[in-house]
Amino acid sequence: MLEAALAALFGLLIGSFLNVCIHRMPRDESIVWPGSRCPSCRHPIAPYDNIPVLSWLLLQGRCRHCFTRIHWRYPLVEALTAALFALAVLTWGPTAAALKYILFSALCVTLFFTDLETRILPDEFTLGGLYAGLALSATVPQSGTPLPFLLPSWPSALASFLDAGLGASFGAGMFWLVAAVYAKVRGREGLGFGDVKMVAMLGAFLGLMNALAAILVACVLGSILGIAWIWLRKHSARQYELPFGSFLAAGALLVAFRSEGLLNWYGRISP
Repeated sequence: MLEAALAALFGLLIGSFLNVCIHRMPRDESIVWPGSRCPSCRHPIAPYDNIPVLSWLLLQGRCRHCFTRIHWRYPLVEALTAALFALAVLTWGPTAAALKYILFSALCVTLFFTDLETRILPDEFTLGGLYAGLALSATVPQSGTPLPFLLPSWPSALASFLDAGLGASFGAGMFWLVAAVYAKVRGREGLGFGDVKMVAMLGAFLGLMNALAAILVACVLGSILGIAWIWLRKHSARQYELPFGSFLAAGALLVAFRSEGLLNWYGRISP
């Protein structure tokens, strides 16, 4: 429990940094300089007003200087990141696998909110995550991949790396083909290339079968929640652009923690 509590504390701090990335990266602004400031009045935020979640609550969600309302996304990202980091440690223990899914959680949280707010999926997170996922697949083998059973003579690290490569290439290729066909038939873009790169990143972290499961979950969530949102807000279904990257991020996190986590947990308790 102590490790999970420390992971949650670390998640709060990382969540604060992710908020900077979510706001600045789609606008091509530096995430290093200047320091934290109010988006409305541009006044620098003092350290005592920049404590994750707590400062937002104490300030009642408003800037101390101009009293402009601070978006609820800020404490939500911090709390969600903390919860996912703690859950990773509770699921995999204080291991390299937990660190892998802590990184994966941070990537998914950032991409969820950048796509939700701006319909942009920054390459720093999609392509950077793709390379990180491929590298980690060899050092932290996938627990849910079928390849070790199909290739019993192969080292598990090599089979895991192959599975990550297949997940990245097949998932991205499938999405690219769907996007190309849609654009050809409808004469407009349906899926952006950012979605293709994001699917490659998911495949690198989750492997082929779990990546396909994440895409399926994302499609179901996008269909149900997307249609409901369009109907409630009275948008045009033909013109409204769904943040499909957000649904991909949610689906990937559900699959990662439900599938990989349950397999790991079962392995620990089975005789």
